[in-house]
Amino acid sequence: MAEDRIRYDILAQDALRGVMRKVLTEVARTGLPGEHHFFITFLTTAPGVRVSSRLRERYPEQMTIVLQYQYWDLKVTETGFEVGLSFADVPEMLSVPFSAVRGFYDPSVNFELEFDVRPDESVTPANLEEVPPAPAVGEVSAKDKPAAPARRKKSPKAAPEGDDEADGKADSKGAEVVSLDAFRKK
Repeated sequence: MAEDRIRYDILAQDALRGVMRKVLTEVARTGLPGEHHFFITFLTTAPGVRVSSRLRERYPEQMTIVLQYQYWDLKVTETGFEVGLSFADVPEMLSVPFSAVRGFYDPSVNFELEFDVRPDESVTPANLEEVPPAPAVGEVSAKDKPAAPARRKKSPKAAPEGDDEADGKADSKGAEVVSLDAFRKK
């Protein structure tokens, strides 16, 4: 087999990250439409990820956040996004490059993207820039779940690494997973 010097695998990953970037850009501009909401899993040790030391201690390798009801200051750039969320009643600002994202899932329509993030691209927690907690605003607990999903207030949520809802989403909902491995020759 010929050597892939074009690196189609990397090009395809970048194109799929472009889908996520476009969706988040539109949500930052107009808000979440309908029942859409997102589970975003990312490596906390990847270059460019900025989280507080408190969150880094709690999630030393990866974490999943949920953008659904209460979040604030969602800003999207060509290389990543920033968002404010509350974790155990403590407001935090997170900065996540798209290259650190491992998964993007919208359970309202069973849409999921999985990305290859190579461990050699990550760094040790000691090398990461620490972000202090955001100034106190209306406190909302990350564990509080709203009763009515039709509410469109922006609410912070974080799903712990072992959270069955976040980790088992593909199995329990029968989502179609888009993975580049399915297209590679073996």
